Amino acid sequence: MKKQDIRILLVDDEPDILEILSYNLSSQGYQVFTAKNGVDGVEKAKKKNPHLIILDVMMPEMDGIEACEIIRSTKGLENTIITFLTARSEDYSQVAGFDAGADDYITKPIKPKVLVSKVKALLRRLKEESSTSEDVLSVGNIVINREEYKVLNDGAEIVLPRKEFELLALLASKPDKVFKREVILDKVWGQEVVVGGRTIDVHIRKLREKIGDNHFKTVKGVGYKFVL
Repeated sequence: MKKQDIRILLVDDEPDILEILSYNLSSQGYQVFTAKNGVDGVEKAKKKNPHLIILDVMMPEMDGIEACEIIRSTKGLENTIITFLTARSEDYSQVAGFDAGADDYITKPIKPKVLVSKVKALLRRLKEESSTSEDVLSVGNIVINREEYKVLNDGAEIVLPRKEFELLALLASKPDKVFKREVILDKVWGQEVVVGGRTIDVHIRKLREKIGDNHFKTVKGVGYKFVL
């Protein structure tokens, strides 16, 4: 998908922030739309059907958490990428955001170059969404062959037990997306056995040892994500 075809919606009650973000993203070639609060943001989302929504948390009339929940429940917007833009760094606000259906969060103030880089990383998921059903998944220097249960890291084959393989394949299917612990348990372990959260931690530790610690990031109180 070309940059000029990608629609980004910015929702924030601070005009200066909207202006700065809009300028920097528009200069990259993206279609950028803005909204001044949660109510306006929900309406713009329904009209513009954006690929990415950058949503402030603290806003008048309707905050970002409520707006995110409404957007997520709107037909046609279920898979829209949503990231929160917030100056609040408390764990509970991040957890609330993920519970509402957000994919990620950006802490402000943020430098323009960092913002553009973050947006590019988020938009990579548009391509990854269409390729997650393929038997072979390539992310960075890692190749995952789902059909053969084979993993190559810089060309070297790594042998992984089934659950480690499935956990890696899940996280790597959407780099930078935070997978909540309950989602990981459901997708990887399902209804096979009753396991605790520590089971995920142990498997992540083993993957870090075999694949590289830099590829797995813990989001405290939420879950894990794969980074390139």
